[in-house]
Amino acid sequence: MAANQLDTLKEYTVVVADTGDIQAMRQFHPQDATTNPSLIFAAAQNPEYQYLIDKSIKDTASITNNRKEALLDQLFINFGLEILKLIPGRVSTEVDAKLSFDIQGSINKAKTLIKLYEKANVPRERILIKLASTWEGTRAAEILEMEGIHCNMTLLFSLPQAIACAEAKATLVSPFVGRILDWYKKQFNVASYPPQEDPGVVSVKSIYNYFKKFGYKTEVMGASFRNKGQITELAGCDLLTISPKLLDELSKDTSPLPRKLSPEIAKDAQIEKMPIDEKKFRYLLNEDAMATEKLAEGIRIFAQDLKKLEVELDKRL
Repeated sequence: MAANQLDTLKEYTVVVADTGDIQAMRQFHPQDATTNPSLIFAAAQNPEYQYLIDKSIKDTASITNNRKEALLDQLFINFGLEILKLIPGRVSTEVDAKLSFDIQGSINKAKTLIKLYEKANVPRERILIKLASTWEGTRAAEILEMEGIHCNMTLLFSLPQAIACAEAKATLVSPFVGRILDWYKKQFNVASYPPQEDPGVVSVKSIYNYFKKFGYKTEVMGASFRNKGQITELAGCDLLTISPKLLDELSKDTSPLPRKLSPEIAKDAQIEKMPIDEKKFRYLLNEDAMATEKLAEGIRIFAQDLKKLEVELDKRL
């Protein structure tokens, strides 16, 4: 029987499940999994996962100071723990979006999350802490990585953001393919792009090639996909985090899937080194309207969904 595209993709790329849906982990057998406030909020609406809310309430019953915050933290951890039972690799757990411009606050929250995982006997090697790719987020990541806490840099829409993360020695960057495409379609009133010309795909290729060309160890994980063509065009990327819907499409397609990205190809790319300090980071981000707008929007959306989750938990309390 011919291999399907999902199986072929796994030969080149680490496949990560982009979902809080634990059933999807059982179905598609990803190596890693990643969550965010929006995904956890969606999963928390599912009656199948109410037991995790009940458990989180019970786990935090003795806490009197900042109970709501502790409950949210515990809920994220409990989802993570369930996911880790089903995957061999790592789960990403996100720091509160409201801390996106707070270096010390991000560090403190990351350490709190790691302590909760370690209390449950999960080593930090199996956890990625997700931080927004703001300048402050990169500074927090630099400190956390030196302490052995591995970071997944999210809400990333531009090469300067990616370079700042790599120079901070972040473990992973997650450029958002689909959200970049969304911006370009709206801005230029374009219905679609061919996969090889898709602005999100082009952005991830530039980041991947830059990292491999200049020997950065930070891994690239394409994220936020809108269609299967975006995924197949990035076959060979270090990791790709994919929704259950698109995982299903890949698993049903037996057409050939050639590798599109590789370190060997990247080494021959004509790229100039771009040193990034805070002034250059802020200036280049400001010059990129798409990246500026999507970063701000992403922080707002994650913060709003976290607030919605708080409201749901209030009902339970």
